[in-house]
Amino acid sequence: MLGMGSPDQGSEFSRPPRRVLICPDSFKGSLTAKAAAESISRGIRQVLPKAKVELLPLADGGEGTLETLLPALGGEKRGLWVTGPLGDPVWAEYGVAGERALLEVAQVAGLTLVPPEQRDPTRTTTYGLGELLRAVCRDPIAEIWIALGGSATVDAGAGMAQALGYRLLDGAGDPIGWGGGELARLARIEPPKQRIWQGKRIRGLCDVQNALTGPLGAAAVFAPQKGATPQQVRQLEQALQQWARVVERDLGRAVEGIPGAGAAGGLGAGLVAFLGATLESGIQLLAQHLALPERLRRCDLVVTGEGRLDEQSSMGKVVGAVLEQAMVAQKPLLILCGQATPAARADLAARPLPIRVAALCDRIPDVAEAQRQAGYHLEQMAAWELKKFLAGDPIPT
Repeated sequence: MLGMGSPDQGSEFSRPPRRVLICPDSFKGSLTAKAAAESISRGIRQVLPKAKVELLPLADGGEGTLETLLPALGGEKRGLWVTGPLGDPVWAEYGVAGERALLEVAQVAGLTLVPPEQRDPTRTTTYGLGELLRAVCRDPIAEIWIALGGSATVDAGAGMAQALGYRLLDGAGDPIGWGGGELARLARIEPPKQRIWQGKRIRGLCDVQNALTGPLGAAAVFAPQKGATPQQVRQLEQALQQWARVVERDLGRAVEGIPGAGAAGGLGAGLVAFLGATLESGIQLLAQHLALPERLRRCDLVVTGEGRLDEQSSMGKVVGAVLEQAMVAQKPLLILCGQATPAARADLAARPLPIRVAALCDRIPDVAEAQRQAGYHLEQMAAWELKKFLAGDPIPT
């Protein structure tokens, strides 16, 4: 419970917390959100063996959204083979709950599906997402949620559109190829005669609010994370600008400035342009369906975390949403992560809330080792940092 603390310790806790809510995101490349929550729980129980510990793994519209949200919706998983980001077949799962379907872009065009040495967003495609949508639309589905994060692509959903029957043509009237680099050749778009998604509500769940183009756009911010060189970033920026011009002329939709349009390499814009979708915050939707505010109000301590805590963590990410709710409820917050930037630490230190931030890389400089044994190290860090938090020890800088 948040209290005045004892004068000698300066602790924010007048007594040990009796109810602890553990609600992390995944630690990308190391732990799923569920695995992270379980590791943190083991560490918390070392210090508070009598506390009631509740695990609520979260996602923000990126990788792990299907695993996190589908059980709450009471749905079931299905799957099929589709075209992966490099053109090879991949097995993709999706969820169905009543007349609602939940798709995850990371399942069909995810960065984890591409070996590091083959990452090149000028070539990777979202074609498999279109194939997945075709399969989903054959069922009596009224609403489709598409979690956008974690993609290996910067093709603005062009591959998805091609799989759905759109003709994306160059100046000679020939179809352009796959990948973001091909968008520079786009001269005309011809919609399909039959739109199998007609009459269905499509919602894109974003984990970022970036626009399609510009200094904070899909190419400038996200393409380097997907393997693009500086020259390819410039190439992709020009290609996305060309795509947006043709979309506005041929489809009548201006998409460049829409918040979230840059999500998943411009797929946010593609969903709006090709499918008439709406874009919204993935974490806000998950928080609503998982009753995050209500669960948080019932606890005495909140523990969250993610792989990398940076300036974007407060912009549509899990940690930002948990922080927002913790401030509303005035609950002390322990944030555990793999890495934390100085800017993120400074931002959290300025918040009017008891917050403690800890990063694995502060304890284990060898990043590869931290990732190999992430579960064990996260468990140990959770126990150590909780002891420090309860004692009122200052956060190391």
